[in-house]
Amino acid sequence: MLVTGAGSGIGQATAGAFAAAGARVVCVDRNARTASASADLAKVLGATDAWPEAVDVADAATMERLSERVLSAHGVVDVLVNSAGIGMSGRILDTSVADWRRTLDVNLWGVIHGCRLFGRQMADHGQGGHIVTIASAAAFQPTRAVPVYATSKAAVVMLSECLRAELAQFGVGVSAVCPGFVNTSFTAAMHFAGVSEQEQTRLRKRAVDTLGRRGCPPERVAAAVLRAVARNTPVVAVTPDARLVRLISRFAPPLRRAVARLDPPS
Repeated sequence: MLVTGAGSGIGQATAGAFAAAGARVVCVDRNARTASASADLAKVLGATDAWPEAVDVADAATMERLSERVLSAHGVVDVLVNSAGIGMSGRILDTSVADWRRTLDVNLWGVIHGCRLFGRQMADHGQGGHIVTIASAAAFQPTRAVPVYATSKAAVVMLSECLRAELAQFGVGVSAVCPGFVNTSFTAAMHFAGVSEQEQTRLRKRAVDTLGRRGCPPERVAAAVLRAVARNTPVVAVTPDARLVRLISRFAPPLRRAVARLDPPS
């Protein structure tokens, strides 16, 4: 199996969970050091074998070379987990084109590259397989706080649903796993549009403190990923907050829109 964003957080926990189940794991991360550390950890946790790959998922050519290299060295990946992602906060009118491109390049295009390349290999191989995309509860709820991030994750859920329909004939399952608040280092690198560097630091610290109190551990999300693969579940809302906003989006659209108009905490 192959995990992107494996250097930390949900990606690292997912690599570890599959390792504990005895899988061979390819740990992909933009950072070569953290990719290597995650591969070493996977071996300790029980992986049959594990290999690091330093790759930027936003780079189409690099991802294509990765898919060819993995196929040649290890064969067809039977499980792909697209976990690489970045955060972006700030109102739409405060964001720049660069903010949108940076977020969509990783959160959406990174998933598209993985799905296209490894999904094609699974389909051609004819032995089934499974693709997981790590989306977010933000995919279900409009927001003034993280509109760019929410847009990218909503697109990932729709991509997953479309791909699931397309790959069903090849016996390949697709699941979108949608956590809510998760306690990882993700927010420590969150970019806040339209604020000073001093305010960036303050907002990041507040986000880290909040998730430290309210967020679930990434291992819980990793366990949900394993269940999604085993059960071939289309969409999984992992945490209570994710399940709540999904229910509201399906059964109470006016409430969903009212919540969207609330001012984010400052």
